Amino acid sequence: MWKFYGLAAIVIALDQWTKWLIVKNMELGERIPILDPYFALLSHRNRGAAWGMLQGQFGLFTIITIIVIIGIIYYFHKEAKGKPIFQAGLMMLLGGAIGNFIDRLWRREVVDFADVLIPIINYDFPIFNVADAALSIGVVMVIIFILKEERAEKKKVK
Repeated sequence: MWKFYGLAAIVIALDQWTKWLIVKNMELGERIPILDPYFALLSHRNRGAAWGMLQGQFGLFTIITIIVIIGIIYYFHKEAKGKPIFQAGLMMLLGGAIGNFIDRLWRREVVDFADVLIPIINYDFPIFNVADAALSIGVVMVIIFILKEERAEKKKVK
């Protein structure tokens, strides 16, 4: 069970390393095309939540993040035993939450840098980072787990 904490540690380390590289090597607002125009590195800062909502609410984010971290750890130890998809999803959530929390505590803002354009719908996706990606992947994994559990429960009832 404890090996899953390694996944969270990897997410945190990768997140902080990539953010450090952006801060040290790029000017704020600088854009480096990678697969132009679909993907670029863009040095950006966010003082809000996902997609820039609730800008400057540091105290609120601190309280919410601490509650979320406690909740994730609780569910990991009480509900996820023997459920590897759920365990991995929770650890992705934990790593992402802690990665962005470190930024908020250390920098008072979150470093974002992945700029993606979705050409099919001509949508410029909000700029994000490794922690944000881990949070999204973790949510998907938890949803998949819940759907599988619900399907298994329905089969038991029949």
